Amino acid sequence: MAKNWSKGTQPPSSQRRTEGSEPIPSTTSAPAVSPAGAVGEGEASRRLLLRVIQPGLAGLMDGSVSTLAPIFATAFATHHPFTAFLIGMAAATGAGISMAFSEALSDDGALTGRGNPVLRGSITGGMTFLGGSLHTLPFLVPNLHLALLIAYIVVAVELVAIAVIRYRFFGTRWWLSILQVVGGGALVFAAAWIFGNA
Repeated sequence: MAKNWSKGTQPPSSQRRTEGSEPIPSTTSAPAVSPAGAVGEGEASRRLLLRVIQPGLAGLMDGSVSTLAPIFATAFATHHPFTAFLIGMAAATGAGISMAFSEALSDDGALTGRGNPVLRGSITGGMTFLGGSLHTLPFLVPNLHLALLIAYIVVAVELVAIAVIRYRFFGTRWWLSILQVVGGGALVFAAAWIFGNA
């Protein structure tokens, strides 16, 4: 039954919806996201940095830089690539063992929260050996000049990789990281050249 509204009167507000009108959107806000997840992710990243990345970086830096002097000094002094290879592998192995024990025995992780010392020592020792052996492998090439050229390239890649890791995970400025790493490598290489040509 239709209802006729007298002039000047309006239907109740509930009946004044015109055709095509849209419902009023809900003003109920979404529940706030708990920060617990973000805190957990931050703590996980911190543990990864302290227990894996930092020990690995320390080993890679030591192996890539400290073994340069004996390897290249031997190559310059003897002109025998295979002799330099043997010296390099011996230096990388010794440095890897030394760094593994140094990392594992210097901090048991109880006070610093850096995790299992055996795991950290294994990571540091393995990365030290890797860093020292990578630029040793080119000396398997019989030609000394070619072996040195390949070794120079490998060393450059190692040093840039170290700089990238420091920039990415430790916030070191890119130019400063390159300057520090390349500067340290240049000092060790200078020592190799001095003793290799003595």
